[in-house]
Amino acid sequence: MNYIYIGDIVNTHGIKGEVKVLSHFKYKNIVFAKNNNIYVGSNYEKLTINSYRKHKIFDLLTFYGVNDINDVLKYKGEKIYMDKNEIVIDGILNEDLINMNVYNNGVFIGCVTEILNNGVYDILVVEKNQKRSLIPNIEEFILNIDLNQNKINVKIIEGLINEN
Repeated sequence: MNYIYIGDIVNTHGIKGEVKVLSHFKYKNIVFAKNNNIYVGSNYEKLTINSYRKHKIFDLLTFYGVNDINDVLKYKGEKIYMDKNEIVIDGILNEDLINMNVYNNGVFIGCVTEILNNGVYDILVVEKNQKRSLIPNIEEFILNIDLNQNKINVKIIEGLINEN
């Protein structure tokens, strides 16, 4: 299985087994659909989604066979994952960008080591020679992504790349 982190169960909601999820996952409206599976915690316990709704900044989920707050208390604070092989997503996942080579006008800048989220957009952490640069993953900076060639072409402005 190919597990991808999608968020955290931060609390319960009500007494009927609903959980509050905090997630910045780009395609959560696809993942959190009824009858889809998610996997909870380090042992990847499989749960099937019964319902999904938004509430303020949270995503609220219920699961089949879980109808009581006492059944979901054990999940509080756990990370949740999806299996990439179970859900078809028409787009590029952040996990696909890890270890890709980044270029500016044909010049190698570094390799993507992680993706950060500042609450508004994702940020590529690009490393080369133990120096880190942060590149916003938005149209103004990302020109194109070629998964087949493992290559990201970016537009760099002054001060964006750590040159010291």
